[in-house]
Amino acid sequence: MRPWTEVPQQQGRRFVITGANGGLGLETARILGSRGASIVMACRSVEKGEAVAPTVPGHDEGRVEVRRLDVSDLDSVRSFAAALHQDDRPVDVLINNAGVLGVPYALTPEGVEMHFATNYLGHFALTNLLVPLLTDRVVMLGSREHRSGSRALDLDDLGWRRRPYRAFAAYGASKLADLLFMVELDRRLTRAGSPLRAVGTHPGASVSRITSGSANPLVSAVGVFGQRLVSMPAWRGALCTVYAATMDVPGGTYIGPHGRTELWGWPAPARMAPAVGDTDLAHALWARSVELTGVDLPAGSS
Repeated sequence: MRPWTEVPQQQGRRFVITGANGGLGLETARILGSRGASIVMACRSVEKGEAVAPTVPGHDEGRVEVRRLDVSDLDSVRSFAAALHQDDRPVDVLINNAGVLGVPYALTPEGVEMHFATNYLGHFALTNLLVPLLTDRVVMLGSREHRSGSRALDLDDLGWRRRPYRAFAAYGASKLADLLFMVELDRRLTRAGSPLRAVGTHPGASVSRITSGSANPLVSAVGVFGQRLVSMPAWRGALCTVYAATMDVPGGTYIGPHGRTELWGWPAPARMAPAVGDTDLAHALWARSVELTGVDLPAGSS
């Protein structure tokens, strides 16, 4: 397949990228900044974000800003969204990139396990809160591991209280939830006649820092070593996100590396598990998410 690196010019367009202080999020910001975009780096640690923000093209022109956002904390999500609304400036693209993998068992105040809270639920709330500001699209970061998520996504046990906790199964469940949300969001936006679209992407095997929060030195070390050994550089994985965020693809599209196993390659349509097409599960997930967050699509958007 011919390599895709011709990112369209993005002057005048504003992107919000969650988890932008490192890994794929930072590389996504750098690529978009190099094409003239304005970037809001939404970071759990403002200090870390500000330390790397000068490496994003456009920083010296005032096109890059860092704001605090912890997507596992719904109060932080609400505060971040409220501040963006106060800007009274549109956001063209929301890239829901932040994520964790292999973290120890922990629950949010809502009783939700941390993979689900960080990778999915906070982004569900953030997206719905920002819909009135959006002009173009929402990009959800999936994973090849969503294909294993149907065995672990239990909407009646999101706290893993009735099951032995398995971190990687919890991760797969959260990534299946991301894609169920992406497809259902696009369905609702289309039904409402909205010009917005929702798309998904995954980076294949790319160097990132996603295992850095595992609190398990072995998991973190294996993750770093394994990525360096077999993975694409972060900028290559980020190209899939950039493609999904900038190219004229239909809502509901899922982009990943073009290789047969989707581990390596250039941006191309990717495969979604059959469970992503389960509309009953998508509706149930949406209803449960509204119950947990108190947030839904604004009236007239669904």
